[in-house]
Amino acid sequence: MQGDEGGGAGGRLTGRSLVGVLLGCLTALLGGLSFLGAGAVLGPFLLWPRTRPRARRVLAAGARRLAGLERSRRSAFFGDRFPGPYEVPDRRLLRYLAARVGTGLVSGVVLGLLGFGAVLAVLLVRGVVRGSLDWTELLGQLLLGGVLLFLDVQGLYALTALDARLARACFGPSERELLRRRIDELALSRAAVVQAVDTERRRIERDLHDGVQQRLVALAMLLGRARRGRDPEQADALLRQAHQEARDVLAELRDVAWRVYPAALDSLGLEEALGGVAQRCALSLRVRFEAGDAPLPRSVETAAYFVVSEAVTNAAKHSSASAVSVRVTRVGPLLTVRVEDDGRGGADPAGSGLTGLRSRVAALDGTLRVDSPLGGPTTLVAELPCA
Repeated sequence: MQGDEGGGAGGRLTGRSLVGVLLGCLTALLGGLSFLGAGAVLGPFLLWPRTRPRARRVLAAGARRLAGLERSRRSAFFGDRFPGPYEVPDRRLLRYLAARVGTGLVSGVVLGLLGFGAVLAVLLVRGVVRGSLDWTELLGQLLLGGVLLFLDVQGLYALTALDARLARACFGPSERELLRRRIDELALSRAAVVQAVDTERRRIERDLHDGVQQRLVALAMLLGRARRGRDPEQADALLRQAHQEARDVLAELRDVAWRVYPAALDSLGLEEALGGVAQRCALSLRVRFEAGDAPLPRSVETAAYFVVSEAVTNAAKHSSASAVSVRVTRVGPLLTVRVEDDGRGGADPAGSGLTGLRSRVAALDGTLRVDSPLGGPTTLVAELPCA
């Protein structure tokens, strides 16, 4: 949950939050009455084993309505944001509502004392105006009133902060749950990265076997024919063909090396490495680099490069695109990579290539979103934290 803790964290109470506190007193009174009514009506059914499950369901349904009211109050008057799909256990809701009844009613008492103090302050001012109070009695009243006002306000601050902590503990995941989720995410991302690395190795082996290796075999055969040939003109033609084949092998080997890891990324940086992608791309590729002059972490540069490279490769191979635009921006600690093509769309986010990219981005605590409706365009957005 995010948001100010009812003024406790920010050190102040605004008029809006004071209205929220007043409404909290009313909802606490409503909750207390609901507990009394539910205890009187459902008590016998909760004691009988046969009717206990149904009575618990009825009690939980009422508790969820009251908790929803409290959640709306916290969101509307205190700006709290709670996780949407998070499911709160029934026991936690009941504990929260029971605690809310106590804090809400005590807050009502504190507000009542503040109101009573305001009435006494008005009477004190009237006495001063009429001259019915001497300075010793006035000083004593001011000292006592100031101490009581300080204690009252501090109590209100503490109760409001407690209300915020109770809401966070109920409607948001606990620290233990967050830690367990984080451990699960790290375990999944580690397994996904290992799988992505294995997939990449198999792809590299396939590229070397089906491409470079076959070309080298053809080169060796051409050289063998040229060496065994007796016709000088035929041998010269075979040598020219072998020379061209060797140049093609070097180009393909260089392309495979770029797909494994571009050397320009280390020596020249991400912007120049993306320029190399644009030079080798068969499509019309426009790159806008707006990440500033501040250096990026090496892992972020690598992930951003492979996001662009894989997205451009997919656009060229599968989407029948004619143009691709790439925009790299940095806002604060977040680097955003946006790749859009004008292809036919229909990209499968669960495909092996996009799954590998998602794993690579998730390993850096980033996010990858793919929007590819049928008919296009396909938009891929990766957000990578740089901190």
